[in-house]
Amino acid sequence: MQNLKDRVAVVFAATGEVGGAVAAAFARHGARVYVTGRNMEKLEVLARELRERGGDVEAGKVDALDESAIDDYLWRVVSENGRLDVVFNGMAVEYSEMGGRPATAAASFEQFMKPMEKIVGSQFLTSRTAAKHMMKSGTEGTILHFAASASRIKLPNLAGFSAANAGVEAMTRVMATEWGKDGIKVICICSGALMETNRISGWIDSACKQLGVPKEQMVAQYTAFDLLKTGPTLMQVGEVAAFLASETGVAFNSHVVDVDCGKLNLL
Repeated sequence: MQNLKDRVAVVFAATGEVGGAVAAAFARHGARVYVTGRNMEKLEVLARELRERGGDVEAGKVDALDESAIDDYLWRVVSENGRLDVVFNGMAVEYSEMGGRPATAAASFEQFMKPMEKIVGSQFLTSRTAAKHMMKSGTEGTILHFAASASRIKLPNLAGFSAANAGVEAMTRVMATEWGKDGIKVICICSGALMETNRISGWIDSACKQLGVPKEQMVAQYTAFDLLKTGPTLMQVGEVAAFLASETGVAFNSHVVDVDCGKLNLL
């Protein structure tokens, strides 16, 4: 089923595993997809792979923390297509940028603020710029934010990361309230730990080294509160994104949509 046929979608930070999965789902459901990021070589590989699967995909170099670059690129997309229907931003923060998992009392201000800058800051820039272009083109589009369930789980040593993800959820509600009159819906996909990704395995390895605990113990902490015997997958995140951007997905707006297969410890 091609839920997004004739839709125009832009995916920021598409070279990340989540961004790539969402781009693949958009292409699979018939959208014309523009994949962007800072590494053009990786973007070209992604675009080629998706085109080989039948997708209509184009790659472009855009830093999702550079508002001017974002604006220029979205202007080009709208100029080529007359519309901008869907925007997704998969921007993430590296473990090393936060100094690992320092205790809150030991973390520097810079370490605390890095997730705020990259996660909240990038979502703010791409969302508000996309909204302006949607309004100018008369497109009643969908802006999809992405956050981690750390926003509502009690975890130690992740003050900046948890606060940033909670910030994205709050920003979703504000933007949906402001732009709803223009037919623009804003939704946040909040994912549980995607155990198949290099990012989560890297976080686990780093945390084990820093805290001096075996890997099995750290993995058990990630899965201890699962309601099912499985957690979310990248493909499921992509399919949820495609659904939310579709005609049927209009039932969701301002919502935080949990993609975690159910967690006992999620507030």
